[in-house]
Amino acid sequence: MTDHAAVTDVEAEHDISGRTVLSLKGATLAYGQRVLWRDLDLDLRAGEFVAVLGPNGSGKTSLLRVLLGQQPLTAGSLMINGRPQSRGSNLIGYIPQHRSVAAHTPLRARDLVRLGIDGHRWGLPLGGGRVRRRVDELLTAVGAAAHADLPLGLLSGGEQQRVRVAQALATDPILLLCDEALLSLDLNHQRAVAGLVDQRRREHGTAVLFVTHEINPILQYVDRVLYLAAGSFRIGPPEQVMTSAVLSDLYGSPVEVIRAQGRFVVVGAPGSYDHGGETR
Repeated sequence: MTDHAAVTDVEAEHDISGRTVLSLKGATLAYGQRVLWRDLDLDLRAGEFVAVLGPNGSGKTSLLRVLLGQQPLTAGSLMINGRPQSRGSNLIGYIPQHRSVAAHTPLRARDLVRLGIDGHRWGLPLGGGRVRRRVDELLTAVGAAAHADLPLGLLSGGEQQRVRVAQALATDPILLLCDEALLSLDLNHQRAVAGLVDQRRREHGTAVLFVTHEINPILQYVDRVLYLAAGSFRIGPPEQVMTSAVLSDLYGSPVEVIRAQGRFVVVGAPGSYDHGGETR
């Protein structure tokens, strides 16, 4: 197996009749002499859920920056819905990790969602009841309608993430990028936010690329794993990527993967988290 080969012929097994939403071909990202990943081929289809795993510094967030048009590839090509990517595309929704908001912040939940609709525009924001109705629809869809007129700083972390999901869906995207969207949330809110993302992809066929340091909270939804480490990667179904042999080969040092009660625990991965939620 080459150091960038797929674990299995996933493309042949996957339903190729689905529309390709994201296509990376021969994609390489490097900063000077440091290569984060090289020759990455990834086709993400409508309704597919791919988890992106790897240690800090492996290029997970940099991958999202590339997809958002904020960082050019060093080599290779990127297509979104069959066209070259451009910064600020309304085809992409983005959910960041939770960050606390000061209690005195005047920005309300509905204001944040509205920024997802017209925050990219110059001049006066769009007016009229149509936008307000759209905001209300989005907040209702994520179970946050009761918080519409509350300042963000008064909402819990989980409630804020629901609002961020609503904001990410404002343009009805075909691709949803999640950057550690469950980090710092308690278990109940992790389940709620992950469930909202999965509901979106099931009901609307939205493709999901979910960067996370822990796969277990989203494992039941994941179709494939993209594991980045040591300048290389593996792609395949979780049960074929998350093995001792594959990760040991990827890291170039012994790594033990234990699966118990439907959860993965990774022990010995350099500079990483174990996927049961404890640092090692």
